[in-house]
Amino acid sequence: MRALKIAATGMSAQQMRVEVISNNLSNMSTTGYNARRAEFSDLHYQQLMRAGTVNANDGTALPTGVQLGLGVRPAAVSMQLAQGSLSATGGDLDVAIEGSGYLEVTLPSGQAAFTRDGGLKRSAEGLIVTSDGFAVAPEITIPNDARSISINGSGEVYAYFSGAAEAQLLGQFTMAGFTNAKGLEAIGSNLFTETEASGPALVTTPGLDGLGTLRQGYLEDSSVDAVREVTELIEAQRGYELNAKVISAADQMLGATTQIR
Repeated sequence: MRALKIAATGMSAQQMRVEVISNNLSNMSTTGYNARRAEFSDLHYQQLMRAGTVNANDGTALPTGVQLGLGVRPAAVSMQLAQGSLSATGGDLDVAIEGSGYLEVTLPSGQAAFTRDGGLKRSAEGLIVTSDGFAVAPEITIPNDARSISINGSGEVYAYFSGAAEAQLLGQFTMAGFTNAKGLEAIGSNLFTETEASGPALVTTPGLDGLGTLRQGYLEDSSVDAVREVTELIEAQRGYELNAKVISAADQMLGATTQIR
């Protein structure tokens, strides 16, 4: 009775789909979050009678044959790259990325990580860091006596001081691009690390080589479409129920078989 195992793979697939959808919905308010999508592939097939097999009766070849599928398997959970809408915050250190690309941060281990979360902060030493305290690369320190901060589209950070007419350039943010951004590994806290699938980071100035620019005083909203996610949630729930009915029907068939005398 293959139906039991086939339906079980279907239930497992729909359960995984619901888990991906629930993660999307839980991150509706996460800055710079891109929705994920579960993708599936059919399992291998049992060839009970191969197409093209010669029919013993008259010598003609079978046009289709008999192939029995064995269910479904997860193929990928891919990130749907999309620009989220920008929300005005007015914060001096809030920067949204308009276009593709990531800000580079340095983890405590020294490893480079990448993020689209531009909700930056200032450490006790004046260093520009993420909300988790990771320094943004290249490191930029804001002097204690700085009156205000200005960040232009190309990532240049200027500080204004009392009694000075002109702003002082403190440094410039860089941005990283990837050949296959979907291949990045998510490690939580809105951070990604490069993998062999993503390719190496191509670090350059914002606005160059196809990368986006920065907009001060804004943050990028999550790209999750709540209506679409709820629709897919209903669809996944119905798929789970249908596979459960198949298991119930197969169980009744097995029960009928065991009662034959």
